[in-house]
Amino acid sequence: MRERVASVRDRVWTGIERAFAADHTPHEIAASFAFGVFVVAMPTAGTAIALFALVAYFVERASKLALVATLVVFNPPVKWAVYGASFWLGSYLLGPVPGATVADVSLDSGVDIVFRQLLGNAILAVALTVLGYLVVLQIAHVHRRRTFSPPELLPSDD
Repeated sequence: MRERVASVRDRVWTGIERAFAADHTPHEIAASFAFGVFVVAMPTAGTAIALFALVAYFVERASKLALVATLVVFNPPVKWAVYGASFWLGSYLLGPVPGATVADVSLDSGVDIVFRQLLGNAILAVALTVLGYLVVLQIAHVHRRRTFSPPELLPSDD
């Protein structure tokens, strides 16, 4: 089991390294990741991959690897946690739906449940988008400074 976790971790880290090494500015990488976070955090019913393919094809400056990284970060268990938190947040803001629980949340549920889900989802998606942008922007800047340090900033051999 440890070998599998280490293998996945190594593949994710390699993907991140390649995304930062690509010909994209830190802003482009962070913006691509943030866009991906917003799309994946919303209940898109599996259309995120198709949308990412369209963005990757039509938007030259989009970081394809940053878009894919959001799919790794927001894997199915994480998405379900976001959906549960979204319903809780929507219910907190609008009041509970009598007899409804997180287990009742689906797009087939009643209007009251779906509205709370979507409201909470929109708020969490925006918050996660901003957080994702800021975190990835900082990581990209740190990576660039380490990788592309000007020669005068490197220690001398004197």
